[in-house]
Amino acid sequence: MHVTGTHFTHFADRTDAGRRLAARLGHVGGPGTVVVALPRGGVPVAAVVARALDAPLDICVIRKLGVPYQPELGMGAIGEDGVRVLNEQVIRLASVTDGQLAEVERRERAELERRARRYRGDRPSADVRGRTVVVVDDGIATGSTARAACRIVRARGAARVVLAVPVAPRDWTDRLEEVADELVCVDTPSPFFAIGEFYADFSQTEDAEVLRLLSEARERERERGREQERAREKERERESDPGSPATASAGVDRELVLPAAGVRLAGRLTVPPDARGVVVFAHGSGSGRHSPRNRYVAEYLNRAGLATLLFDLLTEAEEADRRNVFDVGLLGSRLTSVARQLNSGSDAPPESGTVPGTDAPPESATVPETRGLPLGLFGASTGAAAALHTAAELGPAVRAVVSRGGRPDLAGAEVLGRVSAPTLLVVGSLDTAVLDLNRRAGSRLRCESELSVVPHATHLFEEPGTLDQVAELARNWFLHHLPERGSGAGNP
Repeated sequence: MHVTGTHFTHFADRTDAGRRLAARLGHVGGPGTVVVALPRGGVPVAAVVARALDAPLDICVIRKLGVPYQPELGMGAIGEDGVRVLNEQVIRLASVTDGQLAEVERRERAELERRARRYRGDRPSADVRGRTVVVVDDGIATGSTARAACRIVRARGAARVVLAVPVAPRDWTDRLEEVADELVCVDTPSPFFAIGEFYADFSQTEDAEVLRLLSEARERERERGREQERAREKERERESDPGSPATASAGVDRELVLPAAGVRLAGRLTVPPDARGVVVFAHGSGSGRHSPRNRYVAEYLNRAGLATLLFDLLTEAEEADRRNVFDVGLLGSRLTSVARQLNSGSDAPPESGTVPGTDAPPESATVPETRGLPLGLFGASTGAAAALHTAAELGPAVRAVVSRGGRPDLAGAEVLGRVSAPTLLVVGSLDTAVLDLNRRAGSRLRCESELSVVPHATHLFEEPGTLDQVAELARNWFLHHLPERGSGAGNP
């Protein structure tokens, strides 16, 4: 059982709560993940999480069984597939009779069936067999509804169940650890009286909003399928004519594996039509390609016409040793190797096996879609030091570097002095220790550089609007410093 949580904070609304929760769930993203929301209040939270994880969104309709004379106090819950969970302690203390319990259950069962028909229509529930299921609600009070939801998805064949909520009481793990493989919570404040007290806006989620969010998620899923089919078609075209170069107008979104120093690193390559540059994201920990914050910034850059590669600098086994996260030499050498392959047109043969964490076969080390594109680097955490290490190694081939809440100081004075690429250091104003380290590192840079401080932001840029500012700063920096395709961009 793995548990993630921090300390008390207020959420602006359910969307804000979803952003903060998504920031803690990057490690569970991937093709095998499904996000399941508890309607209605859990749907706005889960919609943000599903988008950040690039995962399908489904619902698990649960109805709380409230004490007759105090409906907000749950004495149990019922769910789809006939699941029924009772809190015997609450029933006993509230002196609820069998007749009262039966009447509440009858009424809630009718409402459950109505909502299931309204939200899902004739569509079946998502197939979760053998997959990781992230169960999301807007908070935990007694835990009855969450317990029922976890039991349902487990009964439907989920291989792994992650229960994720923005806020819960301190003892929530004691109540729910046996129904989930992992518990993730942003805040566990004390005292705890009601979920709504931790939201500035906890207004009721209406059916119309639930239907809208589910419809948008289904459309994203259909578009994902269309993109995959287009990518497969492009791949078939390349296979039928291996000598033809990738065209500048082709859009690409695919998983790939790149060899680097004896290991295979999984990544996600997105190339919008007529891309004007490519930005490689470096994160010090593993699963960098699933980082919700990096994915958010990458999507922002994609909309601006920049290609992005998000990949894992460490393998899953290596990440377990925290010393590797701070091994800048290791991280930098791998990033340099990957950066060279983006523009080199290497003819290395395809590797055998599968993409880690997926059933997909790896691609060749050749990345024809990025050939000739000017190169930028985006580093987060210790990945910022790795980015500067690569910029120093590749010289003018790297056209721009952006660091988000990074540790450029770990690159060392000698490396910092050799960086020629224009470098932007972005730090939250409330991240005082890292801000001071960035100021010191910035003073050692001999290239064009700038320190941009995002007001009211902490280290993870979880505060409303702060990550948007990071994305905008990065976009402007790259667009300003990456030359247009064909205007003299160098190759690593």
